Amino acid sequence: MKGLYLVTPDWDDTRQLLETTELALRGGAALVQYRHKTFDAALRREQAECLQDLCRSYGKPFIINDHVDLCLMINADGIHVGGTDAGIAQVRAAVGQGKIVGASCYGSLDLARNAYRDGASYVAFGGFYPSRVKKYEVTTQPEIVARAKAEIPLPNVVIGGMTPANAAPLVAQGCDMVAAISSVYLAADPQAAALAFAALFQG
Repeated sequence: MKGLYLVTPDWDDTRQLLETTELALRGGAALVQYRHKTFDAALRREQAECLQDLCRSYGKPFIINDHVDLCLMINADGIHVGGTDAGIAQVRAAVGQGKIVGASCYGSLDLARNAYRDGASYVAFGGFYPSRVKKYEVTTQPEIVARAKAEIPLPNVVIGGMTPANAAPLVAQGCDMVAAISSVYLAADPQAAALAFAALFQG
């Protein structure tokens, strides 16, 4: 796991969502997480299936945020679990060993240690910076990336107000992926935005 970790916005317009996601995939997005907090189950499945087909056409992993039932229903590549969702061990048991299981660890190494113990595939830290999409306290310290890298043998993802410029110091510390929503989906040129993130991991 390396590069731009693309997280979808709460867009109801499936065509717009697919078109913008494809531009990001062309720009080098390495993984797509489907996250939609307001759609009902039927519409969420419809969008997820379309996005999964798109990701598979580009050979990129597609994972679902929170909804284990949807992940299993469409046989997505994995699931991302937030701090208020089901525990990592429970989710790993539900989806099996073959799927990606990601864990939100916020600014806590203890949560990351526990996630590793319970079978997570990667750990995600943040928010590091204010976000245009998600509301949270910006309390995650940048040095957590290097500390996690030294101690926990899992890929780590950084999230929260990410731009190519402010993500660069975290990449330098060793983060494996940078998660972005608005910096790509609300960009004037989503493909160029994705390219800028992907470039952080080159050379």
